[in-house]
Amino acid sequence: QVQLVESGGGLAQAGGSLRLSCAASGRTFNVYVMGWFRQAPGEERESVAAINRRGGSTYYVDSVKGRFTISRDNAKNTVYLEMNSLKPEDTAVYYCAACGGACRMYDRYAYNYWGQGTQVTVSS
Repeated sequence: QVQLVESGGGLAQAGGSLRLSCAASGRTFNVYVMGWFRQAPGEERESVAAINRRGGSTYYVDSVKGRFTISRDNAKNTVYLEMNSLKPEDTAVYYCAACGGACRMYDRYAYNYWGQGTQVTVSS
């Protein structure tokens, strides 16, 4: 098992930046594909970004390409989401998740473990 704790959410203005972190504890971190998901009120949880075990391959949903960057530091058991040029439509609860098996990086149902979420609010 792995435990995930997100941090770094908060309030930002449109055009601003935030950096989310997700610290993992438990099993060896580098066996997991890591993903960031978000859920706005009344909406389905959607994949935002994901990164493979060694960090050499990433996935982004089209709406964040060129603005968000996912990275991981396996020595620190941490995955990051750098969010730039934020828009009001980025407002959501952001969740970190880990996939320990066969992983389609964009598929929320592939992920076994989830953090508690961190709120990101972008004002216009």
